[in-house]
Amino acid sequence: MKSRFWFTLFSLVMVFTLLVTACAKPAAEQTQPAEATAPPAQPTEEVAVATEPPVEPTQPPAPAEKTTITLYFTPDEGATSSCWMDNSMVLFNEQSKTVFVDGIAQMNDWETTRTALAGGAGPDVVTTPGPSFVYELVQAGQLLPLDQFAETLGWKDTFVDWALGLGTVEGKLYSLPHELETLVVYYNKTLFEKKGWQVPKTIEELWALSQKIQDAGVIPFGHLNSEWRPANEWHVGEFLNHVAGPQKVYDALTGKIPWTDADFVTAIDLLNDAQQKGWFMGGLDIYYTTTFDDAHNALGKGEAAMDIEGTWAAADLNETYVSAENGGNEWDWFPMPSTSGEAIYDIGIGSTWSINAKAKHPEAVAEFLTYFFSPETQTRLLVQCGSAPAPIHLKADAMTGVDPRIARIFEEFAKASDAGNYGYTTWTFWPPKSDVYIYEEIEKVWSKEITPLQYLEGLDKLFKEELTAGEIPPIPKR
Repeated sequence: MKSRFWFTLFSLVMVFTLLVTACAKPAAEQTQPAEATAPPAQPTEEVAVATEPPVEPTQPPAPAEKTTITLYFTPDEGATSSCWMDNSMVLFNEQSKTVFVDGIAQMNDWETTRTALAGGAGPDVVTTPGPSFVYELVQAGQLLPLDQFAETLGWKDTFVDWALGLGTVEGKLYSLPHELETLVVYYNKTLFEKKGWQVPKTIEELWALSQKIQDAGVIPFGHLNSEWRPANEWHVGEFLNHVAGPQKVYDALTGKIPWTDADFVTAIDLLNDAQQKGWFMGGLDIYYTTTFDDAHNALGKGEAAMDIEGTWAAADLNETYVSAENGGNEWDWFPMPSTSGEAIYDIGIGSTWSINAKAKHPEAVAEFLTYFFSPETQTRLLVQCGSAPAPIHLKADAMTGVDPRIARIFEEFAKASDAGNYGYTTWTFWPPKSDVYIYEEIEKVWSKEITPLQYLEGLDKLFKEELTAGEIPPIPKR
């Protein structure tokens, strides 16, 4: 039975012909799978003093008559590093008569933000890598409730019905969601056609294909975690949802069944099997040391055949595959195979935006957030920068000019999810401590320090503690 949540979401998605690429690239929009940042610290740990000094602001100083607010961002490398800034903050500063947003570049905006907040300071605009991270900040009293602004500034009309619920903690709104995303399997289409390999639909077919690929001297999956340790959880989440099934994941998230269920054990067993066979980048030593650029280039050259990654990677793959050094290989994608053979797409939110509880001018921050999350700004960032927009009501022409392969991801995602075949990303729907446990402790399974069952027993114990404490993000009913 379709829930109102998904009916609303996919009505939205089909209206503007669905969303776009990737959430890891635009600078201030530092999402869960950002490519060049260090892993976040355990949410329960006290964050130490920042080791990276702030980089000087890249904008001119604010006019004296304007109120200045601050925002941290991690700059990207290359010519597109200022794209998000030019199409959001700069334009806002030009049109606002009362507020100036000072964008301050940081080598790792999330870690720097956490450190500053813990010390009673930090930027006025607080961004996190996803809804799960908001809870720790709310518990520490570091975020301002947004309910009044949502009412007076029309945010409830801007966002789709379900979206603001993801930012609600204990009945109050603390964050706005940005960047709707999912994960798929990218693959080297040229290599597949040359070798006569068929796209798999079931886990069994994926396993047989991966072994065939390895036997041919090709790396089955171009995976890594050296630049983003939480990349581990992409695979944990995909295997839980696609092997055990999203219904069981939902049942576990709502406390109906334990994470030690036999189907979850099977899922982690299979993920571990792939690592032990060297299917992820050729072995654990390479998985822990290679870079995203190297992995994507391996995929482009045909040294690796597949990559389980999110919509944030599509823009990078476009750059990789059209480069002359990779021989002009063509890329494509297919849904992550499942035990049932059905196409299942896990839903995620890439980042959140909030107001610092210590902000001296929260009304000024709210004015900027209203501008940033407007349909006009989100569409401009989509078209100009390739940034997946927030779950808001956009116009029908928002996808004009987008790569058809990327558009097809969301079109197929919409169809499958409308049929109930949607799963849950860990950084969006798991509570914060459990989320960190997922991507840190799985490494102990891969190193054979613990078994898959012991890993899930630890997750189940921690999850139950957070469930009892009411720290579970809102879970959409199936």
